[in-house]
Amino acid sequence: MPSDVSPTPLLPGIKPVLELLHDDPQRLDHVYCKKGLRSREILEIQQRCRHAGIRYTLVEQQALDRLCREEGAVDTAHQGVIARLCAASFQPLEQLLADAMHAPLPLLVALDQVQDPGNVGTLCRTLYALGGAGIILPLHNSAYLGPAARRSAAGALERLPLARVTNLARALDEAEEAGFAIYGAGLRHDSINAFDQAPALPAVLVLGNEEKGLRPGVAKRCSQMLHIPFARPFDSLNVAQAGGILAALAARAYRKS
Repeated sequence: MPSDVSPTPLLPGIKPVLELLHDDPQRLDHVYCKKGLRSREILEIQQRCRHAGIRYTLVEQQALDRLCREEGAVDTAHQGVIARLCAASFQPLEQLLADAMHAPLPLLVALDQVQDPGNVGTLCRTLYALGGAGIILPLHNSAYLGPAARRSAAGALERLPLARVTNLARALDEAEEAGFAIYGAGLRHDSINAFDQAPALPAVLVLGNEEKGLRPGVAKRCSQMLHIPFARPFDSLNVAQAGGILAALAARAYRKS
C-alpha cells in the first residue's frame, strides 16, 4: 500500500480556484467561500460552481482557517476561498462506455450514493485487479474521493477509469443503449442467485447506498437483480464485499466463456 498518501488535497486562493473551475472543474469536490465577500471574482466562482454542478458553501473566516489547520495547510493565504480536490480524475461517460468494451473484463460498477470512501476505494482496488472497466459515480451524494479512498484503493484509484454523472438513472439508460446489460445488487422476490447465473457481459453492476440500497428510480433501470446466497443466517455484507464477490463471479464466468 502506498505510503505517500497526503492529507486531503486543498486548493486555496481566488485565482487558483477560478483557473481550475475554468480548466478542469471535475477535479473540484467542494468550494468554501467566506461569507460576505461580493467581489467580481467571488461571484464568478459561485456562478461557475452552479454551472458545473459543484457544491459550494458560504462559511465564516474561522471555518476556513480551521479547515487549513485540520488538513495540514498551515499558514495558507486562502483569500476567503478554499477548494477541496478529488484524488482521482474523471472522464466523460461516453468515453468510459466506449473504452469498457476493450477492457480485460468489460464490467462497469455504478455506485448509487455510496457514502463510505473506504468502500469506494476497496471496490476500485478489486475491480482494477480483476480487469474491470471502471466506475460510474453520481455527481452529488457520493463519497469523497480523498485520502481515505486512496488508502483503500492502494493505487487503483488513480489507474481505474472513473466517470461522474449528474443523473445516474439517465447514465444507465445510455449504457443500455450502448449495449450494456444493467444488473442491480439486492435481494428481491425475483432476484437471481448470483452463484447460479453470473452477469452476462458487457454489463453495468449497480450497487446501492450502505443503508438504503438502490433508489427506486435507479432500481427500475436494472433489467435483473442479483443476490448472494448466505449459508448461515446473517444480515448483510457491506457494499465493497458484495461488489467484490459479484465482480469475481462475473470474471470467472467471462473467462470460462
